[in-house]
Amino acid sequence: MDIKNLITFIYVAELNSFTRAAEKLGYSQSTVSFQIKQLETELKSQLFERINHTVVLTETGREVLQYAHQINELTKELKESMQNEREVAGHVRLAMADSLCDSLLRERFHTFREQYPGITLKIIAAGTEEMFRLVNHNEVDAILTLDNHVYNTEYVIVKEEKVGVHFVAGMDFLPGGDGTVSIQDLIGAPFILTEKGMSYRRLMDEKLAEMSLEVHPILEIGSTDLICNLVEQGVGISFLPDYVTGKEVEAGRMKYLKAEGFEIEVWKQLLYHRDKWISPQMESVLKYCVSREFH
Repeated sequence: MDIKNLITFIYVAELNSFTRAAEKLGYSQSTVSFQIKQLETELKSQLFERINHTVVLTETGREVLQYAHQINELTKELKESMQNEREVAGHVRLAMADSLCDSLLRERFHTFREQYPGITLKIIAAGTEEMFRLVNHNEVDAILTLDNHVYNTEYVIVKEEKVGVHFVAGMDFLPGGDGTVSIQDLIGAPFILTEKGMSYRRLMDEKLAEMSLEVHPILEIGSTDLICNLVEQGVGISFLPDYVTGKEVEAGRMKYLKAEGFEIEVWKQLLYHRDKWISPQMESVLKYCVSREFH
């Protein structure tokens, strides 16, 4: 049932005139007549008696008028409630590269919670392939990838940026040089890496495979914080994005290694499926992700 037809019916009933109702509503008289006819057809009842240019409610019409007023008031209340909603509330599911979780949540998540106490957030750490499976099956609302650049009209890119990645080592590794080393010599060092098949680790493995090379890490673990700590201690070297290692390198606790002839392009992208409805809570989380993860 079209609420517009009910509102037109209320005006005709209160003004006892199709003409005056049309003037009040800004419709043509034929439009008002058509809307009332639609309503009468839908209800299978005559709502007005039209005698000598007078319009009078039938018994059924008087009964329908009571319901029409109630429906109109409830509709107004609903609109006002939505417009005056102060607290955005709801559940949002976000899949992302494991190494991005720390930067997303560590420092400012408490301010997000203060601003949106009604929002609950579920973070799923996953590889890129699994992320897209989840978003394609509506098992997550959005994904934050760290991988090759995605070009696909199935997805809306909220924000993206290119991410620097480097081999990193403790300050005592290859002392006295500028950090330049051949990739063939580098792969013989003890590696501490994130899990195989995960974002930039996968890209590194694929690039090495193109060169008929392979590394056999002494440790694989998801925590980039722990990897950085072990690299600083000189336990091994790693391959990590610059946003993870930048502070340690700047502070002189570890250094970048320049692997000759070895370049990888990594992109950070915040995406959602083009058919996804952007709820207020999802929009709030997307804005938070952009503010935390992109410069």
